[in-house]
Amino acid sequence: MQPGWLRHAVILLSACLLLVTASYARQGYQRIVSLNGTITEIICALGFEQQLAGVDVTSTYPATVQKLPKVGHNRNISAEPVLALRPDLILATSNFLPPAVINQFRHTGVKTVVLEQEYSVEGTKKLIREVAAALQASARGEALCQQLDKERQSLHIVQQPRKVLFIYARGTGTLMVAGEGTPLDRIITLAGARNAATGFRDFRLLTTEALVAANPDVILLFDSGLQSLGGINGLLKVPGIPQTTAGKNRKVVAMDGQLLSGFGPRLIQAVRELSEKINA
Repeated sequence: MQPGWLRHAVILLSACLLLVTASYARQGYQRIVSLNGTITEIICALGFEQQLAGVDVTSTYPATVQKLPKVGHNRNISAEPVLALRPDLILATSNFLPPAVINQFRHTGVKTVVLEQEYSVEGTKKLIREVAAALQASARGEALCQQLDKERQSLHIVQQPRKVLFIYARGTGTLMVAGEGTPLDRIITLAGARNAATGFRDFRLLTTEALVAANPDVILLFDSGLQSLGGINGLLKVPGIPQTTAGKNRKVVAMDGQLLSGFGPRLIQAVRELSEKINA
């Protein structure tokens, strides 16, 4: 028969192990790496920011995540810097991450969840639910979706015929326009306007001829893109811009890139802001 002190010690140790196990079960994953700015937003909105061990460079919101270790841009992520952070969960979207890198993650045994992103309100809700499920927090995901629905109900967009052209700029050396099927195309439509770039999908290099032919009423850029051109005055030096209706009227709209194109929890805020700026 065990001595009384030994029995008490065994009971105490068992109780401690149970508490540790229960605590870990409640907390779930402890070192999460997010490889997409929208997924990072969702993780934070669900209350798991403290579990983030690192993010990609597109993760800019909330501002506090910018202090986390960066593993590169999601278009050219390599496995080594991600795995160096010792993650127990990697979350990403399939539209950028190379399959070979995904396989590297999975071969190490690290839980890797790769999600499809659809650029619509319903697509955003689907992504929220899937991230929440990966974090074992489905109830929080439903609450966030309900909040999105509530915001949507208060949104009143008036359809108007204005043509909006989104230009991706990184200085005058890199100018591209967003065609059909892009996040920019979708949010322009949600804001009640029309994409001036038609007849092609994805992005194309900006040409003077195409710019004049599209003749947008409004030119839309990321804040950082407009800054890289030297502001509106710099944009108006781009060949073809002064000949458009937007150029003649200096009708240029600039917004935060992640807010405008992320299709995350702030989607309704982005649609409202874009609509107001287009119609201002």
